[in-house]
Amino acid sequence: MRKQLCDALVARAANPDMAFLTGDLGFMALEPLRETMGQRFINAGVAEQNMITVAAAMTRQGWETWVYSIAPFCYARPFEQIRNDITFHKLPVRMIGNGGGYGYGVMGPTHHAIEDYGILLTLPNITAFVPAFDEDVAAVIERAGASAGAAYIRLGRGEAPKDFAIPAYSPWRQLVSGNGQPVIAVGPLAGTYINALASLPEANRPNLWVVGELPLAANGLPERLTAQIAASGKLCVVEEHVARGSFGSELALHLLTHGIFAKLHHLHAKAHHYPRYGSQNYLRRESGLDPQSLLGALGLI
Repeated sequence: MRKQLCDALVARAANPDMAFLTGDLGFMALEPLRETMGQRFINAGVAEQNMITVAAAMTRQGWETWVYSIAPFCYARPFEQIRNDITFHKLPVRMIGNGGGYGYGVMGPTHHAIEDYGILLTLPNITAFVPAFDEDVAAVIERAGASAGAAYIRLGRGEAPKDFAIPAYSPWRQLVSGNGQPVIAVGPLAGTYINALASLPEANRPNLWVVGELPLAANGLPERLTAQIAASGKLCVVEEHVARGSFGSELALHLLTHGIFAKLHHLHAKAHHYPRYGSQNYLRRESGLDPQSLLGALGLI
């Protein structure tokens, strides 16, 4: 999604009050943005805590400030600065973390981001955006740029099947329709399930939804999805994030609070450490997040 990110930010850079800070990352992707922005493109170096504080100060002075790093360096290292300097002051700093979830695969747990939006959404005045497809990025940048509070954008790898007609971006979208139970996937994982679910007979084909904005308090369930959950009495949530602080746990509380009762099957990132490391797809399989594991969890194979 980095190319789409660069294109969207280049288009937005016509605003002379926009500034972009990077933690010495974005090589082989963001050069067009650097050329467009000139001195407003700032390489803050490998100093993420300072970068966040500088971004907060610039925003306080009236700049539209964007911050970029790989996902774990974007939120984990500078968490105190995000908490104290950005969210406590209700400053609309936009933070972009590339490679959410197991995106950096073989680089190991220090480079994985499987607790990112859960941690950040414990803070006030912040929205998390998780685009599912490359085609979503421009709309996400527009929405994050218009947000009154802080924003965290978790970038991944768009994985839509070839020839799949991607619906226009919306915080909630139904990608596959059937008469089976609802399945909700967070972000790019949804694209990996489309073919496997769409090929099933309509009678037991799940209704696949993708959610792209959190928390639920700011982005409630669509009425159609709520009706599907109530009718089925079952729900499966899939996310490349640990269970604690997850979308699944927030959704469970939401359903109980609103008197919607359904058996919840939650598939999530299972571990920071594995005996062996591999690609993102390998680590998804280890966590039971691949399409075959989903079909098994749903009792469809």
